[in-house]
Amino acid sequence: MLQTVVAMPAISSELEVRHGGSASTDPEAAARELFESVGGHDRELVLFFCSPAYDLDRLGRAIARLFGSARVIGCTTAGEIGVHGYCGQSISGVSIAGAGFVARTVRIDKLASFEIAIGEAAARSAMALVAASGVSATERCFGLIMADGLSMQEEALVSSLYGKLGGACPLVGGSAGDETRFGKTFVFHEGAFHADAALFTLVHCDAPFDVFKTEHFVATSEKLVVTAADPARRIVSEINGEPAAREFARVLGLQIDALTPMAFATHPVVVRVAGDTYVRSIQKVNDDESLTFFCAIDDGIVLTVARSVDMLQNLSAAFDGVRRRIGRPVVTLGFDCILRRLEAERTDQKAQVAAIYAANGVTGFATYGEQFNGMHVNQTFTGVAIGARRPHG
Repeated sequence: MLQTVVAMPAISSELEVRHGGSASTDPEAAARELFESVGGHDRELVLFFCSPAYDLDRLGRAIARLFGSARVIGCTTAGEIGVHGYCGQSISGVSIAGAGFVARTVRIDKLASFEIAIGEAAARSAMALVAASGVSATERCFGLIMADGLSMQEEALVSSLYGKLGGACPLVGGSAGDETRFGKTFVFHEGAFHADAALFTLVHCDAPFDVFKTEHFVATSEKLVVTAADPARRIVSEINGEPAAREFARVLGLQIDALTPMAFATHPVVVRVAGDTYVRSIQKVNDDESLTFFCAIDDGIVLTVARSVDMLQNLSAAFDGVRRRIGRPVVTLGFDCILRRLEAERTDQKAQVAAIYAANGVTGFATYGEQFNGMHVNQTFTGVAIGARRPHG
């Protein structure tokens, strides 16, 4: 399934986009190679995505020293996406500059105690910063979100930001990762890594851009009604009035002990909101036969079991649509669920997925969750593709 929001081009000179990164495991060397490939103090925005295996204090200090006053944001990952597609134990990055491209970032700290008013204030601050640069903060804009992937606050964060922007500005982003450890995740802002934090970056872009999502699942006829849940902890204890794991296993024709991470990746559930499909993935079975999800689930929600379609065909079709709308992307900032990366590895499709990413200028990372407009989703690729500007005349 695909959903997209397109901004049409203005007439101006082209953006300057630089892709790069490093496979060095030494933090100082990695920072230097990143700077040499994407750096420059004239960059309006530098984004990087790095393995949590780095000594983050050393990496952060090196990036701050090399990039100086440049606006640099980033986060830790569950796998990087760079110029050659999927990477690991590395750092990937991109920098963007050019007339008509303005980016301003607001950091939200203490995410564990997040309230809606905090997100609304962050949106207002970002809009004021963009407007102060002399461009519109409401037209030809999109928002980027990077958040602590273990905060369990993404739903409230995204809802508050999107709501304050009035739905006129598309949002896209991903939750920071920690490889597959689920221990601690970080975002990078103002020269240092921060835990329990989120970044909201408002971008004004005169070039054509396309904010889109795609997931390779379609709904079946199997319905599940959530009859008891703890949304704050993302735990569903009952489905159809029965213990959640037992009922979910029954619907799939499995025993409870067969509800492995691979079973969950193969059989996610979806919800319908405003006519579109959003994936809700299950993380694990708990000792009391409840299910922990990667997204908040409310009482009374009707979930539909989904089946997968070909991921390569789905991804190719998504980028074919991007090219029809804005032409070949000069860069795509991509946020790809860790479960998709694991599926690509399991099905031996990693090289083909990487080739699609490379052909469309994707720089990004494997996430602990994805954001699209006002929704937090799972097992989805979300992104913003930016095209070349039309010439004068």
